[in-house]
Parts: sequence; C-alpha cells; structure tokens
Amino acid sequence: MSRKSGILMHISSLPSSYGIGTMGKEAYNFIDFLAEAGQKMWQVLPIGHTSYGDSPYQSYSSYAGNPYFIDLDTLCEEGLLERKDLEAIPREKDTEKVDYGMLFETRFPLLKKAAEKLLTMPPANFYTFLDENRHWIDDYAIFMAIKEKMGFKGREEWKKDLRIKGDEALLFADEEAVRIYKAIQFLFFKQWFALKGYANEKGIEITGDLPIYCASDSCDVWSEAKVFMLDEDYRPYLVAGCPPDGFSPLGQRWGNPIYDWDYLEKTKFSWWVERLRHSLKIFDVVRIDHFRGFDSYFVIDASEETAVNGKWVDGPKMKLFKAFEREIGENLPIIAEDLGYLTDSVKKLLLETGYPGMKVLQFAFDERESGDYLPHNYTKNSVCYVGTHDNDTAIGWYENVDMRDREKAKAYFNLNKEEGFAKGLIRGALASVSDTAIICMQDYLNLGSNARMNTPSTNSGNWQWRMNKDALTDVLCREIKEMTLLYGR
Repeated sequence: MSRKSGILMHISSLPSSYGIGTMGKEAYNFIDFLAEAGQKMWQVLPIGHTSYGDSPYQSYSSYAGNPYFIDLDTLCEEGLLERKDLEAIPREKDTEKVDYGMLFETRFPLLKKAAEKLLTMPPANFYTFLDENRHWIDDYAIFMAIKEKMGFKGREEWKKDLRIKGDEALLFADEEAVRIYKAIQFLFFKQWFALKGYANEKGIEITGDLPIYCASDSCDVWSEAKVFMLDEDYRPYLVAGCPPDGFSPLGQRWGNPIYDWDYLEKTKFSWWVERLRHSLKIFDVVRIDHFRGFDSYFVIDASEETAVNGKWVDGPKMKLFKAFEREIGENLPIIAEDLGYLTDSVKKLLLETGYPGMKVLQFAFDERESGDYLPHNYTKNSVCYVGTHDNDTAIGWYENVDMRDREKAKAYFNLNKEEGFAKGLIRGALASVSDTAIICMQDYLNLGSNARMNTPSTNSGNWQWRMNKDALTDVLCREIKEMTLLYGR
C-alpha cells in the first residue's frame, strides 16, 4: 500500500445556510480542497438516520441515510421545493454549532413536502432504487411510520405487539407515511452517490464508519429480533458497554442490545454480512467500530445503572471475518478501530484479519494506557491519528493533559510555540511509518476544546461542531499540501 493521508470531518460539520452540513455545494467545495491539498481520503462518521441524542453511533437503521444531510438547495434546483419554502427556516443563532432541536422541528416538514412532490410523478430510477434496496427499505419505512404515529417514542415504550415486526405492527403503520419515508431515502442516496462519485473522480476515497452495535430503538432490532438478546417483552436484558478504567471509574454503559452470536453463527452470519456489504457499497473504505468486541465483548445486566458489575464474554473471533471473506471477498478495505485495552487475543485477531489497526498520538504519552502508541513502535499496516472524534482537539489535549505527559510529547516531537503545538503533532502523524495518516479538520484549523466533536460518557453537547465558512483558505491548503509531500504522502 502506498503512503497516503486524509482528513476526518463529519458531513454535519460542513458550513451551510440551514443549520447543519449537507451533501450540497460546501461538500463539493471540501472535496476540491482535499484534492488540491494532496489528500486521498475523506473520513466521515456513520451517516445513518440518527435517533434520540443525535449520536451517529445510535441510529434508527444500519442502512438508512440521515435525512438532515439532504441538501435543500439541490431540492429547489430539482423543482421539489421552492425558494420561499426555505424562508421558513429560522436564522441560525450559532453558525458553529448544530441545533438539533431546531432541525427536528423545521427540516422534516420540508423533506416531506419534497417527497410528496416526488411521489406525484416518481422517476423510473425511484422504482429501481426500491428494488435494489428491498432487503431493508420496506422495514425501515414501516418502522419510522410507526414511530411517527407513536409520537416518536422509543421502541421499548410501544405496545408489546408493535415492538417487533409482526402482523399488528404492519397494519398499524400509515401507508402514506411509509411511502414518504421511502422517498426521503431515495433523495438521500441520490445525493450521496452523486457526491461520492465526484469525490472518486477527484481521487478521493470516502472512509465511512460502521458501528459495532445497533440501538435498541432501531429498525434493526424491530425487524430482526432473533439477532439480539431480548426478553419476552422484546427489551434487551443484556446491554453493551466497557469496564471501569483510568478515564471512567464507573465504566461506560452504552445500553445497546447484545448480539446472539450463537444464532448468528447458525445463519452463517448472514445479517452481519449484508450489513458490511451495504457499508462497502456506500463507502470506499470502512472503519469497523470497537473491533475488540469481536474478540471479546463487555456485557452488563440491563438492570444495572453503571458498568461496574459487567463481565467479558468471548466473541465470534475469526469465524465472522472468514464469513466476510467467503461471502464478500478477500482483502476487504477495512480499518479496525482497535483502541482501548488490547489483550494478546485481540492483537492476534487483528493480525489474522490483516486489517490495519489505529494508532492515536494522544494515547502515546498517557501512563494509564497499557497500549504503546509511540510512533517508533508502529508498523506500516496501520492508520495514524493525532486524535479522533472521541478525543479532544490537539490544542485542547495539549492544554489539558497532565504536565508530565505534555513534557514527554514536547520532547518526543520537538513541539514548540514557533511552529505551533497542533502542527507539530500533525507533523508527527504524517512522518510516522503508518501507511495512512488521518488528521481531524479541527487540528488543521488549530482549534481548542470548544471544537471537540464528542466527549465519551457525556450525554449532551456532543456532535455539534461546525466549521466556519471561511476556514478553507488558500494558505491552509498550501500548508497541508507541503507537509503531505514532505512526508511522502
């Protein structure tokens, strides 16, 4: 593999006039910037239809796209909306943060109006889209129609007979609402594949993210209940998380249902195979979240409020990845998110799969981390980051980290004020032996902790950061390109 580099920034963080980044003009401008700056990859977070809490890692479906990312100006150009329709959107109070509450109130009425217009005379490719996505779109649209009829309450709050797919649930859904949700997904993927096609023409690969777990409040659990550990009321009795550590004394209780791996193995992991196949269709490279959970995963009784009393259970290990090779192909373009406490067993699994793992410079100097993330220990088959969406920005980390860790980093990378601490860490990532280096956009922009995307174990203030519309300057583009060329990427 040749050396290459890219930038991590979610679609939601792009500038726009309507409250959140979209697949419109600014996305195309960003691709142009990446190409001009010598980058080869654009890494995004999961692009699914986000649920309560707005986390990309908690979505209503493993397949459906986020309707918020549909560009409204494009819908106007296609005659599905009128310019006056957009005047109803409130002016943004803060252009550097996403207001999800405002989006929920204002965006869906516009998308439904566009969908209704589309359905008056559907184009031929609409029916082709439905046929090609029949394995998921019917269930998703029915699930969302039920959710809307239930006032958007979570699946576990519905009547028992509605909580999983069955005759009563299918009859309960409003037929017109089902059609509208299908049309909205058509609009999403029409724009998505146009954007991806443009990126590929410019030599940019899009790296996407596949969450290991599904939300309990999702079409996945509703339509494929046998895949998950659910009780007689169709609620999870075991949930996912991670144990207490130096960062979180109570651990993390994510709350996602646990997979019934015995059932999945009996079905030759077909549910997981189709999930990955879809991700490889919409992305050029797929980062699989929480890779260590396939070796062993942490389970917590659903009645527990924290992760203190959880336990480790063996996962499917290579059996799952052999199913991927058998059904999809060998040498798949996958990145393993192998961060956290890595046992010898996890390291062995990573080696067997052949997938590149992740190296995060912010972890290299932390005495609480047992893994060694210092660049002189890297192998070529890895992806180096200064930090990810779950970390503070480079500047935020440098300002808030323990003084001893900071001094180690300063000595290791020769960090200094003249160059800038963020730039010094970026240089360290690009200079590493890792075949791939991915840098968060916030770090290229030299931003502090207020631009952090996510703080794990916190329930508010996340996933909101947006880039200033004037941030992508010619000067920045030249600086990125010069560093990229200097280190052979």
